[in-house]
Amino acid sequence: MKSEIEDSIIKVPAVTFGFWVIKILATTLGETGGDAVSMSMGLGYLLGTCIFLIFFLISLFFQIKAKAFNPVLYWTTIIATTTVGTTLADYADRSLGIGYAGGATVLLFLLLLSLYVWYRSLGSIAVATINGPKAEVFYWVTIMFSQTLGTALGDWVADTEGLGYLYSAIIFSSALALLAVSYYKLKISHTFLFWSAFILTRPLGAVVGDFLDKPIASGGLELSRYSASAILLLAIISLMFLFKQKAATLKH
Repeated sequence: MKSEIEDSIIKVPAVTFGFWVIKILATTLGETGGDAVSMSMGLGYLLGTCIFLIFFLISLFFQIKAKAFNPVLYWTTIIATTTVGTTLADYADRSLGIGYAGGATVLLFLLLLSLYVWYRSLGSIAVATINGPKAEVFYWVTIMFSQTLGTALGDWVADTEGLGYLYSAIIFSSALALLAVSYYKLKISHTFLFWSAFILTRPLGAVVGDFLDKPIASGGLELSRYSASAILLLAIISLMFLFKQKAATLKH
């Protein structure tokens, strides 16, 4: 019989190239999906946040209750954090009037606070040490803050700084490339690099999502948020199946 620790560890996927590809697609889906509900449906940022927060809490409940890693459940929870992160950041930045800089500052503080409390409570913030419900809650709360921060950061760079969506995507992609090089070439904490990359994938997904659905006059492609979200979801499901099949093949 597997121990509780073993069961908990395998509920988090291996951090591979496939993990990062799906993560970026999921963050892009969070942007288009969040905007579809709050803007295209006209529900607003506050109601959209409430809807996606309920979606996140339900997903989190089943994720924590699960006895083994379930890719559908895990990535559903990730998508839930990206959608609530999108609408929550937009609500804080726009509806509350604190601006992108103010929103990013507050969210960075909350993210660092979450990591600090997690470290002080359990002694490590490494993904490999997630060995029970308490660690999982810290993990997902930290992820939600990172997704929300990433949304605010992406909007700040693309809109406030006037760099546009494509140039912003290049900037965040380059930053991720530097982190990848650091992982293999430099003696830097892999835990630090993981969370740095995790945060940066969100603004990358945010600006790519905006590029897909914003008006052409604003530098976007003006695609339907519904169709863009459907295509991204299909791509995520396809890659999940592909990587699962590849992993099964490697075992034999």
